Amino acid sequence: MNFTESVQYLYSLGHEMTAVKLELESIRALCHALGNPQRRVPAVHIAGTNGKGSTSAMIEAIVRAAGLRAGLYTSPHLVEITERMRVDGRNISPDDFARLATQVRAASEQLVRDDVLTAPPTFFEQVTAIAFLYFVESEVELAILEVGIGGRLDATNICEPLVCAITPVSADHQQYLGHTLTAIAGEKAGIIKTAAPVVIAPQEPEAMQVITDKCALMNAPMIDVGSLMKHCRAEAKNSGRVTEAGLFDFSYHTAMAEYNVSLNLRGRHQVTNACTAIHLAEQLQQRGLKISRQHIIDGLSQAYWPGRLELMATEPAILLDGAHNPAGARALRDFLDEFISAPVTIIFGLMSDKALAEIAEILFPAAHTVIATRIGNPRATDPQLIAQVINQTGAKSVTAESAAEALAAARRITPADGLICVCGSLYLIGEMKKALA
Repeated sequence: MNFTESVQYLYSLGHEMTAVKLELESIRALCHALGNPQRRVPAVHIAGTNGKGSTSAMIEAIVRAAGLRAGLYTSPHLVEITERMRVDGRNISPDDFARLATQVRAASEQLVRDDVLTAPPTFFEQVTAIAFLYFVESEVELAILEVGIGGRLDATNICEPLVCAITPVSADHQQYLGHTLTAIAGEKAGIIKTAAPVVIAPQEPEAMQVITDKCALMNAPMIDVGSLMKHCRAEAKNSGRVTEAGLFDFSYHTAMAEYNVSLNLRGRHQVTNACTAIHLAEQLQQRGLKISRQHIIDGLSQAYWPGRLELMATEPAILLDGAHNPAGARALRDFLDEFISAPVTIIFGLMSDKALAEIAEILFPAAHTVIATRIGNPRATDPQLIAQVINQTGAKSVTAESAAEALAAARRITPADGLICVCGSLYLIGEMKKALA
């Protein structure tokens, strides 16, 4: 298969959410057929509801600052599927992706012919296998693996990590993970492995109890970041430049070192993610990776994660943030309240399985106008339904049939010194990035 054919084949397996299959039998069989590449690369495994992507990006930047060869596997992608797997900060090439996808497809179809599996592995399972193969082939010194959904039955959970992390847990994907925080935390805690250290970001009490119980059961050393962050002092930059809005300098000392860091990712919540990344890096130090205090500082100051409070200094300025659940919406609203005094226009689109009413109540009062747009995805909520919810919050509503149409409308009604905030779904962020290209 060439690149186009490989992408078409993978999508023919079904959308990664509508065709999700939370079990490990298929990915284990597939990787066994491919020589178990997941066992041949040292890994960090990161689960959580919010912050796991940013924390993964921070660890990748730290490892690269140390001069080590880093692989990063994340999901979903914003524009191109090749964004999901990176080595040394570069996306996999289309040719390499197509070549490995062909190999994974052949192994998948052989497993069906041999009656090992009744159906081919899913989109996400096959893409995960491609990533494992690519990291082995690229001889990465550390693979940073972000969980797709949950953790316990996510395809990434066949890895054998040096250390794990669980970022803040909140409500999301309830139809797959359960309808209580305790149930969701149980799924996230499923990544904990025997004797492998676990770095735990601040959690709600019921989630923390589930995670600590699992650590005790697995004899896994536990680093409780929430209890240690009393040693953290953070201060927002106040240069007055829009490009620095929401960036923080912070100081933090652990039992191993003291850190003074200027973050490159926006939002007060990124301080929490950075402290989590610091403890992950220190655990990697103790497991033989040559990562110094300065490497940690340099990596955190360079980390980049698109589509998460990504601010573009245009006129009017444009903020891209994939706030797709109530916790993410709260982080975005906190950012707007703390750092943005200019008039705000929100462009909003959401998947139909998300908590629209709750997110709307948090976000929409921050805007003078909310533009509900259609997302090119079968799971997307109809803009007319979103508009009804907008009207209930007191904000003015406008509808648009595409990201490009919504952007044009927002530019017409937002003053040059205002802000256009694009949020609600990472799929919308990807479509907006195409519209802005």
